Amino acid sequence: MSGGAEVTREQYERLAAEVAEHDRRYYVENDPTVSDREYDELYRRLRDIEAKRPDWVLPWSPTQRVGHEPVSEFPKVVRETPMLSLDNTYDIQELRAFHERVMRGLGDEPVTYVVEPKVDGIGIELTYRTGVFALGATRGDGVTGEDVTSNLRTVRGLPLALTESLDLTVRGEVYITHEDFLRVNEARSAANLSIFKNARNLAGGTLKLLDPRLVAERPLRVTFYEAVGGERLASTHYRVLARLRQLGLPTSPDNAEAHSFEELREVVEGWEGRRDDLPYEADGLVIKLNSFDQRRALGATAKFPRWAIAYKFPARQMTTRVVDLEINVGRTGAVTPVAELEPVELSGTTVRRASLHNWDQVARLGVGYGDRVLVEKAGEIIPQVLTVTERSSGARFEPPDKCPSCHTPLSREEERVALTCPNRLACPEQLLASLGFFAGRSQMNIDGLGEKVARALLDAELVQDVADLFALTEDDLLALDRFAETSARNLIRAIERARQTATFARLLTALGVPHVGGVAAKAIAQRYRTMGSLLSLLDRSDPSSADAPGAFVRELMDIEGVGETIARSLERFLREPHVRQVIEKLAERGVDPEEPIETAAGGGLSGKTFVITGTLSRPRSEIARRIQDAGGKVTNSVSKSTSYLVAGENTGRAKLSAAGKHGVTVVSEDDLERLLEGS
Repeated sequence: MSGGAEVTREQYERLAAEVAEHDRRYYVENDPTVSDREYDELYRRLRDIEAKRPDWVLPWSPTQRVGHEPVSEFPKVVRETPMLSLDNTYDIQELRAFHERVMRGLGDEPVTYVVEPKVDGIGIELTYRTGVFALGATRGDGVTGEDVTSNLRTVRGLPLALTESLDLTVRGEVYITHEDFLRVNEARSAANLSIFKNARNLAGGTLKLLDPRLVAERPLRVTFYEAVGGERLASTHYRVLARLRQLGLPTSPDNAEAHSFEELREVVEGWEGRRDDLPYEADGLVIKLNSFDQRRALGATAKFPRWAIAYKFPARQMTTRVVDLEINVGRTGAVTPVAELEPVELSGTTVRRASLHNWDQVARLGVGYGDRVLVEKAGEIIPQVLTVTERSSGARFEPPDKCPSCHTPLSREEERVALTCPNRLACPEQLLASLGFFAGRSQMNIDGLGEKVARALLDAELVQDVADLFALTEDDLLALDRFAETSARNLIRAIERARQTATFARLLTALGVPHVGGVAAKAIAQRYRTMGSLLSLLDRSDPSSADAPGAFVRELMDIEGVGETIARSLERFLREPHVRQVIEKLAERGVDPEEPIETAAGGGLSGKTFVITGTLSRPRSEIARRIQDAGGKVTNSVSKSTSYLVAGENTGRAKLSAAGKHGVTVVSEDDLERLLEGS
């Protein structure tokens, strides 16, 4: 099947169903049965057929997840069966009281409970008609929600068609995992955008975006916990959950049954050490009667069903008092505020410090010494101050005007919220972090230069900037407490090896220019070959203005993979006087490497362009180097000139969508290894 004119309608529908089944196995079962390359070929074949025969396109085809234009508002949806809230309990004694109420209501009949993790997401209700996804709505007030069907269609784990032609209404939660939440915030921070406070806010905000194409770029996931009229599917709720999974709807693998209160208590207490093992935020457990007959017998109050309750985990939010302000200086010079707190127990740990993010946030909160604040800890995220709950008479926190580490006047770069210390390569705190980064395997590769060694060098005033590393001697190191003769000799040898083997790209990366990673540094180094050539261009160019980029920026933007943000950042960095001083000192000490000319014609990947994304078994820079050594080129974004997208785990859907749009082959890390080997 290679085109619409060569296949029948029946063959097309079978192909659409096959691709949908592979989606289900990947996103619901986490058990793919084909390689990424095979899936990509099937998906491309399906897309090509639909392009030639648009009259055949099925509403549940996997290609139809995104395509709707933005809407001006969401229509209202009124449901016949309300989505009721749940009553809450916070300890085992309250849970026992719930059980006793159930037993009294049922006349001491034997009961079985189903225990499910309570995903902290956004409640939704989905309707399938003859097995095809027809309507998706938010919970709203329980009776009236909003029609977000187009947005929900973009969620890859949500099947557009069930495995059977049923009319079905199901309820669940849209959520975002801890890992995806951190990845989204890291990307936004790198782009100088405000970050989201927690994963639930991100999921809720995404679901309410008016443009489904933007929703598709966010890593939304979905899980289902209830079928309306579930007794039509199976005899008990637990069997309904299994039936939903058979139909292709994701459910929690952590659901469990309990056949008595003692078993229920064991299951609940067993979650005390498991909460943080979940890949998503859960604020408790939902406990429901398994029997539909017993549910009907107990009924519901005006607000809550009598047959279910939420057992809440210990709070991840607590109030405490601010006792002081700590000001940190990061590797990139960002000067950030951290609140020092009266110790408070939060999610099983003692919290003494909490992030205030940036000085704009400090001003918005109006926080000061002695204030009582609400602190949140979500997943693996550092505790953060959410709001002031009680103001004191203490002074309000004000942003500093000088770096607390080196006393250099602070600045705020264009379009950045962070105050920044511009003394990038000589500020002690920046230098401590920069030394470790400079010595990293993907940069100058100096073994043995960890944080403790770097701090010892700084404390002894042997190093004032990274160039001073190349003036160290064994005698210098032996004068320090932590060095013996062998360790001193090994570190000096590692520094000398870096001096001899460094390339311009590695040095440029190691200097820690904001926004300039290994891929961009490699592209720039290939164009200019030496630092001297790059600085010569800079010195001939007028500085860029806010409105117009100068010649330096314009010329760098001609390099594939180097945009205006990267070029302007490099220009600002190289124009700083102390940076030039360090670069000159490096050159004086023999660290002025030349970038080797790539001989792509002799490599097995000659003429091929790669984009690397997702979580891989090795650093991306190492993988990029291997591709480049084989004659290939590595860029940051997928375009029509991209040959392969190397996709690791948790690859963002935006890059996969771009690959599909441009017909780019998606390969796994194993596939790449075979390409490198010439297979």
